[in-house]
Amino acid sequence: MRLRNSAFGRAPAAVLLVALALLTTACGGDTGSSGSGSTATKPPTALRLGYFPNVTHATALVGVQSGIFKSALGENTLEAKTFNAGPAAVEALFSGALDATYIGPNPAINAHVQSGGEAIRIISGATSGGASLVVKPSINSAADLKGKKLASPQRGGTQDVALRHWLKDNNLKADLEGGGDVSIVPQENAQTLETFRSGQIDGGWVPEPWATRLVQEGGGKVLLDERALWPDGRFVTTHLIVRTKFLKEHPDAVHRLVEGQVQANELVNGNAAEAQRMVNQAITTITGKGVADSVLQASWKNLEFTNDPIASSLTVSAEHAGDVGLLGKVNLKGIYDLTVLNQVLKTANQPEVKG
Repeated sequence: MRLRNSAFGRAPAAVLLVALALLTTACGGDTGSSGSGSTATKPPTALRLGYFPNVTHATALVGVQSGIFKSALGENTLEAKTFNAGPAAVEALFSGALDATYIGPNPAINAHVQSGGEAIRIISGATSGGASLVVKPSINSAADLKGKKLASPQRGGTQDVALRHWLKDNNLKADLEGGGDVSIVPQENAQTLETFRSGQIDGGWVPEPWATRLVQEGGGKVLLDERALWPDGRFVTTHLIVRTKFLKEHPDAVHRLVEGQVQANELVNGNAAEAQRMVNQAITTITGKGVADSVLQASWKNLEFTNDPIASSLTVSAEHAGDVGLLGKVNLKGIYDLTVLNQVLKTANQPEVKG
């Protein structure tokens, strides 16, 4: 089956010099064709890493900006590439132009489904939370949304699925053509801010920092923080995926990348002020425009930066996409290979995670 209309002060820790251990068992006991059982050490390679200039990709932005990834990769070289949407990153993976990327849950599901479960593996988490439904101040409940127009970043994308499923749970219809009790308009986040300010839409289910910008710059209010819908308020927003073929052929490079991932999150969680500075500097360099400090600081509080991919939430997201007619029945078996991550976490004396 295929997804329909789917699109995401303290110095950093010293680079861990860890020999590649025997990789035998993927998380959940299914390695698929990832080749994570290989013990061969390959020659140095160029690792082409994708990420987005978004606050929800702070781990990647800090990892690149600080030099953590470059140092962790050792003799392997880093080629960082930025994207604005999940489908473009998935296309680059499929074409072999990209080896790994930070990406949202629904594009990862799409890549897994389109390739028959062969093309990619999720090898680490990165970010949880950071998505909200922001509306006009006059809207106080789901019932008040009847006859209103709401935006989502992309039809079939992560926030779009969440919005449609929540509306359905509240007995409000929203069809894929923009009709129903609530009209859903897919548009880029920057456009959503403008259409919200001009009164063309009544709200939007958007990721950070756009949710905060709709409040601070658009005069909106948060009707629902998506964390309220999930156990312990945790759900995957961004995770790290790799081409299965690259994982099989260059296990050492992947191992070192995951070491960098864990180190970058240590910095992000250990020194928020420095991490925010790096994130804003990176976003400014990539897009030509930074994020206001007040927006960055407020949106940061709505995010959790974690190596845990929160696998249970991915399964639920796939079920939600099916419930609203965006995804057929799928089998996510083999989508995770957390063997390397758990080896790195164990070496770093951090709790292992489940897939």
